[in-house]
Amino acid sequence: INQLGALLKSQGDLDGAEALFREALKARRETLGDRHTDTLISINNLGQLLQDKGDLDGAEALHREALEAKRETLGDRHQDTLRSINNLGNLLMNKGDLDGAEALLREALEARRETLGVWHPSTLASINKTTTSARF
Repeated sequence: INQLGALLKSQGDLDGAEALFREALKARRETLGDRHTDTLISINNLGQLLQDKGDLDGAEALHREALEAKRETLGDRHQDTLRSINNLGNLLMNKGDLDGAEALLREALEARRETLGVWHPSTLASINKTTTSARF
């Protein structure tokens, strides 16, 4: 279900993708629970899709849920947690909450520097996003 949703999203059928992402999330919550890695992937997928569709409030709720769960289950320095921190930071930047975005993007950057090193592609992407955020 999730893979078909991703395919529809890549083809531009955002409504079709949303229906499938919601179905996948519901099934994963019911069978795996709210904190399972696959459930968190579904939460993230739906959050990103809602962001792409312009539903920033709906996306924010999902990004916050995913981040909270990843902090609890994986810790603050896990790469999946850092990806969620970055996702929420990007969303807040899109919403115009530049202070909130900057705090999260800086957190992701510093953690990536510590865990991955200065020249890792994820660290460099964080540097780019943080400097972009500071210019707005």
